Amino acid sequence: MTWMTPRIAAVTAVATLGLGGCSADQPPVCDSLAAVQTTMHHIRDANVAENGLTSLTTQLRQLQVEVRQLLTDAAAQWAPEVQAVRTAADQVSATVAAARETPDVAHVSAVRTAMGTLQTGLRSLGDAMSGTC
Repeated sequence: MTWMTPRIAAVTAVATLGLGGCSADQPPVCDSLAAVQTTMHHIRDANVAENGLTSLTTQLRQLQVEVRQLLTDAAAQWAPEVQAVRTAADQVSATVAAARETPDVAHVSAVRTAMGTLQTGLRSLGDAMSGTC
């Protein structure tokens, strides 16, 4: 039997408990950000070839709900970053709709690009929120 070094144990504990979530004294916006980040991670790791579009579609709908909540929670304090995320989320919705209509390489690529822009916007919002969460 092998034992974990203290460093591995600490990393495992942090990964298990999570740093992105909120403690009791943090505002709800922190939980909203953590939920969006988790869903983005699931979307990024989605295996469409194996699981089909149904799983991805479900995750995109979940992301839409979570982004709306995050934007509501963050709007007053981080307006510029919120607007960038809102614009990127609208672009994701538009490219997904286009890809549903015409599921070709160009449209799927546009979805990927829009998701990257959304991820960048969310990262900027998260950076802006770092002193709070």
